[in-house]
Amino acid sequence: MLSNDIIELASLLGDKLCAKGWTVTTAESCTGGGIAYAITSRSGSSQWFRQAFVTYSNDAKQNLLSVSPHILQTHGAVSKHTVEKMVSGVCQAANAEVGVAVSGVAGPDGGSDDKPVGTVWFGFQVDGTLTTLKQHFDGDRHLVREQTIRFALQHLLSVIPS
Repeated sequence: MLSNDIIELASLLGDKLCAKGWTVTTAESCTGGGIAYAITSRSGSSQWFRQAFVTYSNDAKQNLLSVSPHILQTHGAVSKHTVEKMVSGVCQAANAEVGVAVSGVAGPDGGSDDKPVGTVWFGFQVDGTLTTLKQHFDGDRHLVREQTIRFALQHLLSVIPS
C-alpha cells in the first residue's frame, strides 16, 4: 500500500507533466516498480506515463537499458555510472522528456562498507539534462523502498520547470 503523501506527490507530478505536455518513464531496481505503481495510481496517468522497466538483475540492466558490463563490473549496480546509463536508456526507449532511475541496497542483506543498506543512487533526466544523486535512508526494507519512491517523486517535482 502507498501512503497518502506518495499518492499526492504522484498526482502533483501528473499535473505538472500534463501542463507541459511531457511524459515520464522509470527504470527501477531496488523499488521493483514502486515508482511506476505510484505514478499509475492516478486515473488518467496514461496521458503522461509511457512505460517502466524493472531491471532488478544486471542482465536486465544490460539488455534493456544498455548499461555496459564494464560499468557494472567496475562500479557495481548501485552507482552513479549505472543510474546515468539506466535513465538515459529508459528515456530513449520510451521517447520521454522526463525519466528517473533508481538502484540501491534495500536490505536487509547485500550491504557493504562502501554501500551499506539504505544506499540508493538516483538518476534523473529532464528535457535532456541528466543529474545523479546519492541518498542514504534508514529503516527496514519496506521503509528504504518507500523513502526511495517518495524522494524520487519529490525531486522530480522540484526539477521540472513550471
